[in-house]
Amino acid sequence: MQFNWNDPTAIMFAIYLVAMLGIGAIGYFSTKNLSDYILGGRSLGSFVTALSAGASDMSGWLLMGLPGAIYVSGLSESWIAIGLILGAYLNWRLVAARLRLYTERAGNALTLPDYLAHRFEDRSNVLRIVTAMVILVFFTLYCASGVVAGARLFENMFGMPYHTALWVGALCTIAYVFIGGFLAVSWTDTIQASMMITALILAPAIAWLAVQGHLQPGQDLHAIVAAEKFDLFRGASFVGIISLLAWGLGYFGQPHILVRFMAASSVQTIPSARRISMTWMILCLAGAVAVGFIGIPYFAAHPEGAAAVNANAETVFMEITKQLFNPWIAGALLAAILAAVMSTLSCQLLVCSSALTEDIYRTFLRKNASQTELVWIGRAIW
Repeated sequence: MQFNWNDPTAIMFAIYLVAMLGIGAIGYFSTKNLSDYILGGRSLGSFVTALSAGASDMSGWLLMGLPGAIYVSGLSESWIAIGLILGAYLNWRLVAARLRLYTERAGNALTLPDYLAHRFEDRSNVLRIVTAMVILVFFTLYCASGVVAGARLFENMFGMPYHTALWVGALCTIAYVFIGGFLAVSWTDTIQASMMITALILAPAIAWLAVQGHLQPGQDLHAIVAAEKFDLFRGASFVGIISLLAWGLGYFGQPHILVRFMAASSVQTIPSARRISMTWMILCLAGAVAVGFIGIPYFAAHPEGAAAVNANAETVFMEITKQLFNPWIAGALLAAILAAVMSTLSCQLLVCSSALTEDIYRTFLRKNASQTELVWIGRAIW
């Protein structure tokens, strides 16, 4: 595939990728030791802590999977979003400040395995190695899904062969994390979170205006959207609803989110970070639900543009964006999907690198390794 310099979408994607690499370069000059590389020297303010925690959690499913599920099944699929909001709030409320405080007191732990080993005085390092191996095994699978999501995006947007798209997506993400470490990841997460919320506010708002233009006087959405799509309890049992709400429980153990709490500059930044993060999360999830739901009447009124969505409901956000926005704006909004994928993938890769460097290499192989050596080992593991 050759890059098309006349394609606004491709140009906006290229600008985005160059900007991420530039931030990685800035992060490089701010990284002096292992603490800087894997925890940002515990220097994150409330705004960066909040948005990086949110962006690291919300991957491509926020702009593709959730809107697609709502488009197909209606509001009954929104229980997952409700569960995630409740889980995230409880995580901020119950875990964030305590983890920030005690990881510093427990030997200034830089990783979760390091913290647990110090917290429970595990001199045998069994707890450390088991925790590190759990992270490595399961995050490898999680990272693989992120690479696939990025590849599908490049494949869909630019017609790349799938295997080429895999390499392009992976290398773009690895490059800025390799160069800048945790600081680069956190700063880029903040930009990526801003892109995501902008896209998820603008897309449903413009789609709603387009739908309003096709309604007859006195009509509302009930005239176009089937009644069952409005039903929050459609086909849902008590156990099913509890199962969907339980998705939020995962927040209490996700290392790529918990390390954001550990990296906050102080415990005092946590309350304001919680408010910022929860506001961002509620708006993003509401926007994702709105994109999928408003897509139902929009494509009912525009059947000529519905072929791609009918073939794959996960493209509802992409199709609305491409059909309703100027190509330059559409390129910036569609880059939000790439931002969502890259933000989560970069955080997960960094957690894996941290576990290998701090909890395996430093603990078992080179106890007296210098800070410079550890930083470059962390980079080399990529």
